[in-house]
Amino acid sequence: MNEENKKFDMIAIGDTTQDIFLEVSDASVQCDLDGENCRISFDYADKIAVDKKTDVPAVGNAANHAIGAARLGLKTALYTVVGDDVQGRLAGDVLKENNVDPSYLAFDKKNGTNFSAVINFKGERTILVYHEPREYKLPEFAETEWVYLTSASGDGVESLHKQVEEYLEKNPSVKLSFNPGTHQMHLGREALEPLLAKTDVLFLNIQEAAEVLGVKTKDVKELAVGYHGIGVKNIVLTDGPDGAYVSDGSTIWYLGIFKGPVVERTGCGDSFGSGFMGAVIQGKPFSEAMLWGNSNSTSVVQFIGAREGLLSPDAITKMIDENPEVRPQEFAKI
Repeated sequence: MNEENKKFDMIAIGDTTQDIFLEVSDASVQCDLDGENCRISFDYADKIAVDKKTDVPAVGNAANHAIGAARLGLKTALYTVVGDDVQGRLAGDVLKENNVDPSYLAFDKKNGTNFSAVINFKGERTILVYHEPREYKLPEFAETEWVYLTSASGDGVESLHKQVEEYLEKNPSVKLSFNPGTHQMHLGREALEPLLAKTDVLFLNIQEAAEVLGVKTKDVKELAVGYHGIGVKNIVLTDGPDGAYVSDGSTIWYLGIFKGPVVERTGCGDSFGSGFMGAVIQGKPFSEAMLWGNSNSTSVVQFIGAREGLLSPDAITKMIDENPEVRPQEFAKI
């Protein structure tokens, strides 16, 4: 599949967290008249009953992506900083169990492991996130074909970006896949442009893509043209239950979603990304990579947590075969 001297197919870079899922039914949702800008509501100063609690260690965009790619047969590793605590040590065990090399797991002796409380109500999730302050020091990586950069702490994200830029300059054969997290997007377009110019595959949802560019449009072609103008080679724009778009700079493809039950959507984007990149790294065309991503995300939303439903290649093939009516279509030319 890859050159024999490659140690890794992909090394993921980003934060790891401990998720606790709280399934509730005693809540309500209020939206604007147009059905957008919705808010979940609870009774103030009251005790809210939780129907079910699920603990999921060692998750986060980077870990989800590394584990998802490993399940597709790729050799992956993860650089992440966790607390020198029970949750941090457990993260190492989870990586090993899922065939992700934990060699680049770093332990922070001053700050604990990140934590998220995920409120699950009627299949949608609202996440309360606590990120510990972090200092990142990129280790000396073994040879790899790709690096995947994603969510990092706001305290150290700019330093991490500079280190990744320097790494890519020293290793021009390494390709970058980039899925900016919240703190990264808040840096703004100007701060992100040096990394975007080096990005081979960029993952954003349509709202995020407009936010980073500093525009109000949701026009897919306009957004794609904007990122290609910065230097992004290929961009994947996801649109939740409305599907996904992929642009290579000349053609934009669209793919709707497979039908299936939805338990909760945490990890939906990560699973699409790992499925997509798993196919790309194995030399498959974007049209097939979209189907791999779609299969992975369709499976993950049927479970609680971002890891449980990640698929093997055989399971992906089976799901694609079971949904022959959903195939990529040409959306526009650039």
